[in-house]
Amino acid sequence: MNLLRTKNKINKGNLKRPRISVFRSNKHIYVQIIDDVNHQTLLSSSSKKKSKLKITKTKMASKIGMILGEKAKQIGIYKLVFDRNGYLYHGRVKALAEGLRKTGLKF
Repeated sequence: MNLLRTKNKINKGNLKRPRISVFRSNKHIYVQIIDDVNHQTLLSSSSKKKSKLKITKTKMASKIGMILGEKAKQIGIYKLVFDRNGYLYHGRVKALAEGLRKTGLKF
């Protein structure tokens, strides 16, 4: 019930301000930048591809955020709607958001 309430409060993403969706598993973190109007995933990234690095999961989330932020800036995305998918804004989700903000993205 709480997740549904959170989902209803989030504005849908559009091409000017797409939604960034976060999925966090026990081992990895997955991130997508989504245009909800056209139902398209514009960009995606995950720690699964970078799992050979021997760093903590929180530092990996921050690194993934910075990588995705650079990719987003290359295609002209500077403003986003952050969808944490019901996860607490703490730990890996917070590190990911801070990594995105370090690249200059706003949400």
